[in-house]
Amino acid sequence: MATLDLKQINKSFGSAKVLHDIDLAIKDKEFVVFVGPSGCGKSTLLRIIAGLEELTTGQIIIDGQDVSRAHPVERGISMVFQSYALYPHLSVFENIAFPLRVQKVPADDLKLRVERAAGILQLMDKLHLKPGQLSGGQRQRVAIGRSIVRNPKVFLFDEPLSNLDAALRGDMRVELSQLHRELDATMVYVTHDQIEAMTMADRIVVLNGGRVEQFGAPMELYHHPATKFVASFIGQPNMNLIPATVQGVDAKGISVVMEGGTKLVLPVDGANVVKGDRVEVGIRPENVTLSDDGNIDISVRVLERLGGASITYGDIGANGTRFCAALPGDAQVREGERTKLTISPDDCHVFGADGNVLRRKNAPALVV
Repeated sequence: MATLDLKQINKSFGSAKVLHDIDLAIKDKEFVVFVGPSGCGKSTLLRIIAGLEELTTGQIIIDGQDVSRAHPVERGISMVFQSYALYPHLSVFENIAFPLRVQKVPADDLKLRVERAAGILQLMDKLHLKPGQLSGGQRQRVAIGRSIVRNPKVFLFDEPLSNLDAALRGDMRVELSQLHRELDATMVYVTHDQIEAMTMADRIVVLNGGRVEQFGAPMELYHHPATKFVASFIGQPNMNLIPATVQGVDAKGISVVMEGGTKLVLPVDGANVVKGDRVEVGIRPENVTLSDDGNIDISVRVLERLGGASITYGDIGANGTRFCAALPGDAQVREGERTKLTISPDDCHVFGADGNVLRRKNAPALVV
């Protein structure tokens, strides 16, 4: 397979700049996911890699070769789109074989490559069927098979599961992860679904407004978000972000008073804050516990009983700051009542006015 290096990628549509100085180094055989909200530039970046969109400035290097201005067919890539784009009048075999027939691949080699792809994708018994006789997941596998037979250097996926129902998306996530292991291939995958990103990726690129907010392993982004945006985008339910005022800074960290009156000493580097500064304290819902002597008091508004967990939505303080807690399924909480919760300073993240995280004491440098 191949490495993929993006160097200073910029893209503008007229006066509107949509990608800003993208620098990424994707390793050989790595599964990398581009994730972010609608309009963040992830699909545009993927199309630039594929050669379907022309970059404004920058370089695309695949396996050491600069392909920035190369035609798509010369780049050694294959792309799977959101739409299956299958030929309804052709069999599954012929749909998978189509790019090989265009390349005039000899019949024996063509048959071997189609059957190999069909075997990997568990489609051997479907080769004689037409796309209209298949389920949505099977049709997507046919589209993936059409990419596999080309033996590309890099596989590109543009939200391939978004047309499937929730249960089928879960099954296909597993299948795509298994496919990556079997092919031992370099793959770049675009999605707006952070669950897909967390469950499939070796590393995740979080994009926001055409810029890379952070690039790292899923659990690195979860435990050590570099910015408030990453912290709130990665993780489900979303991280709680509570306004707070700095009361003091010393060798132990910073002392804050949060919305609602809770006072904490947080073990973070306070070199860039002073008394009176406004910050935001982040705490993940799953790091909250129910306790009679808790340090946060919330008014419960909505309770979602999911069996193994009770997702509790409420608010704190006079301004009604939103707060969510993921509690045990049998937690003794009720809608319309107040309850006490405990958060630990060691589980808190602190974000300055610029949205960047304040590093924890003795923490390693973040990969951004």
